This record gives sequence, C-alpha cells and structure tokens, in this order.
Amino acid sequence: MAKEFGRPQRVAQELQKEIAIIIQREIKDPRLGLMVTVSGVEVSRDLAYAKVFVTFLNGDDADSVKAGVKALQDASGYIRMLLGKAMRLRIVPELTFFYDNSLVEGMRMSNLVTNVVKNDAQRRGPAEEDDKEE
Repeated sequence: MAKEFGRPQRVAQELQKEIAIIIQREIKDPRLGLMVTVSGVEVSRDLAYAKVFVTFLNGDDADSVKAGVKALQDASGYIRMLLGKAMRLRIVPELTFFYDNSLVEGMRMSNLVTNVVKNDAQRRGPAEEDDKEE
C-alpha cells in the first residue's frame, strides 16, 4: 500500500507554516502591506524547488499584487536562510513566489451566486416566499 502523504507533501506543509511565520514576523517591506497569506506550497520530488502561493488580502489591484510578489521574490534568499535555521533539511528549497487568486475568485463567485438568489427572490415576490416558509 502506498503512503498516503509522501515526504514532499509533509515538507510542503511544514514549509507553508514556517514561511507564513517568517513573512509575518521578519519581513518588513512596505510593498507587502499588512495581510499576506501563504495559501499553498508545492515542493518538487527532490525537495530542491518550492512554489509558494500567496494571497494579499488588503489590496487586489494588479500593481500592488505585482509589487508584493516582487518584494517576496527579492526577500527569498533571506526567507530561505531563516528556513534553514528553523527546519532540519539537508537542502533548503529554492523559493519562487506566485500570486494565488483562488480566494479572490471564490469570493467573486460567492457574491455572484448571492446576487442571483437575491434577484430571483425579488422577482418572485413576497407571496411565494410566504408559501415556502409554511
């Protein structure tokens, strides 16, 4: 029977926790803003490379997102050094940061569904809503 969670998945989970702590406590770049969330990490099988997916909760315009990802990419060497101290790995993965828009898209889709349901209820009128409640 194959292992349910291989070493790359376990290392990715630990990297996600450690990178989130490092970004929150150690990185003081004004381009990042206040709220940076590490939404996921994918690690290569040889643990040499890691894709870090981040979301910025305070600004979703394209300029602030590009500036934030650039700031994280510029600080990747420093983050890597701190990861080496925090985790016991023979090779600390080379970090590449990407913007993850799945949270923003999920919120947009949720708002669309909410608006459609609200518009449908308004179109049907209050008489049909009373019938549903009984």
